[in-house]
Amino acid sequence: MADSQISGASTTGGLPVDTSLAPALEAARAPSQIPLVSLRTIYISALSIVIACAAGVVARVLTALIGLITNLSFFGRFSFAFNSPAGNHLGAYVIFVPVLGGLIVGVIARFGSEAIRGHGIPEAMEQVLFGGSRVPPRITFLKPLSAAIAIGTGGPFGAEGPIIATGAALGSLVGQLLKITADERKTLLAAGAAAGMTATFGSPVSAVLLAIELLLFEYRPRSIIPVALACVTAQAVRIAFVGTMPIFAMPNVVQPHGYALGMYVLLGALVGVAAVLATRAVYGVEDLFDRLPIHWMWWPAIGAVAVGVVGYFAPHTMGVGYDNIENIVSGNILGRALMVLFILKFVSWAISLGSGTSGGTLAPLFTIGGGLGSVLGATALAFFPNLGIDIRMAALVGMAAMFAGASRALLTSVVFAFETTRQPVSLLPLLGGCAAAFLVSSLLMRHTIMTEKIARRGVRVLAEYSIDYLDQVLVRTAATRDVVALAADDTLAAVRAWFGSHAVGTGHQGFPVLDRDQHLVGVVTRRDIFDPANLETLSLRQILKRPPAIVFEDNSLREAADHIVKENVGRLAVVTREEPRKVTGWLTRSDILSAHRQRLDDASLSHRAINIRAIRLNRSAEYQP
Repeated sequence: MADSQISGASTTGGLPVDTSLAPALEAARAPSQIPLVSLRTIYISALSIVIACAAGVVARVLTALIGLITNLSFFGRFSFAFNSPAGNHLGAYVIFVPVLGGLIVGVIARFGSEAIRGHGIPEAMEQVLFGGSRVPPRITFLKPLSAAIAIGTGGPFGAEGPIIATGAALGSLVGQLLKITADERKTLLAAGAAAGMTATFGSPVSAVLLAIELLLFEYRPRSIIPVALACVTAQAVRIAFVGTMPIFAMPNVVQPHGYALGMYVLLGALVGVAAVLATRAVYGVEDLFDRLPIHWMWWPAIGAVAVGVVGYFAPHTMGVGYDNIENIVSGNILGRALMVLFILKFVSWAISLGSGTSGGTLAPLFTIGGGLGSVLGATALAFFPNLGIDIRMAALVGMAAMFAGASRALLTSVVFAFETTRQPVSLLPLLGGCAAAFLVSSLLMRHTIMTEKIARRGVRVLAEYSIDYLDQVLVRTAATRDVVALAADDTLAAVRAWFGSHAVGTGHQGFPVLDRDQHLVGVVTRRDIFDPANLETLSLRQILKRPPAIVFEDNSLREAADHIVKENVGRLAVVTREEPRKVTGWLTRSDILSAHRQRLDDASLSHRAINIRAIRLNRSAEYQP
């Protein structure tokens, strides 16, 4: 009846059949190969460019709005100039300005949208991961408005977080208005967010990296190209408004050598510890606010009390503080004044952000990290004056390492510090320091300042990205070659009798059906064979219901698995492109799962080697005199 080899498929003759009843092999369904890019990529890129233009304008409008609210709140004048609140003459009354801003933000969040709370990037990440990249349209307006009020009344935040969130909302809004896929909408959201960061800092390359590390969760041409073009566009818009000067201009630094480079790596590790503590402090404050017996609408005003009190003693802690960052990396603020600035900035920022107001985290983290790096650099210079340590370089490494440790966006942190200062010789110290901070953060903290809030809602957030293992394994490697095939002209009576003999192969659930020339006609399952509606006088060819689902030997297992899902089948006939009618193997869902065995075995060997080495070290320690 049947043989264990493809070439041995038998035929019992059977009744004459009408071959037109069987599906044509030409209709066989094979996995579709998705191109790297297509005309859709050009379409999404064009939309991204438009969104980037809008994000660049929004960045300028939000900056002007922050300037207007700052001038009205602290100086009583109508001006859009972007000023620091530090020069105010309000005295103790300065405490009430942030509180008023916090009250307004709380009201907007309560009656407008609770989604405006937070610093922007985690909310965008959540929409990408679990919301189909659908940001509520009202966020496009409410987020920048609430952030402008919070920052303009002294909130210790950067404008970049709200601008990034607004750019993401713009991209999502366009994606919701048009008929596009969820993946394309995610690309538009990431393009808008990256464009917002570029328009704020003039850092297009690091904005692309930020999108990859924190928003896209992938590296594919169809998503990277639109984001990159959006960042180029946003940079062009920024140049048109503010020129080409770096946002944190600083004197040139010299290339470090020898021990100095090692000191910068150690400095990065220490700042990484501080990044972990800062992250835990922010969410610790948030937990304290959660225990308050009052509605969360009032929390921003309560947190703003700390902002006002700290601002009374240290006015430079209020507002975005971009001038503080520039002064720190330029070495213009040193000693006790610097310590007071970054410590009080941290206190003000942690309490205010933990209260759930609207603001950003990048600028505060850069201020805190830069200040800590400068202090650590000055300390190292005092003990080791001959190592060639530059305090400005230490501040720059500290600034980037703080963000790398808190967000674990390693490449973003390195390139950002370079792009915003234009110091090419800093790349090597930045890479070492940020890598050390990344290592320490990964050892000490499960989640980051960007993902902790999402993780607390019981949702798993990916922290590592790797190539899909199934994409690396070809079908020819995993397919079963010992295939049991049935003859197309055999009657159901003969086939059912064969099953009753309990011969080899009768335990399978599906079988390829071949004609007299050993060519594939279709696929039949045990259920089809024993279906009472099928008369025993019918041949297998006559009961075939659909064209066969096939897979080529050079397809990947990922393509095969996707094809199984799309076709809603449990198995695929394996063929070659040269002879697509000739079955060379059989691929089931179990075969695909079994392909993971090699990966698990390799990982097991690696862990076993580590454990064996640890045991040997322990034993050697026991025998030491």
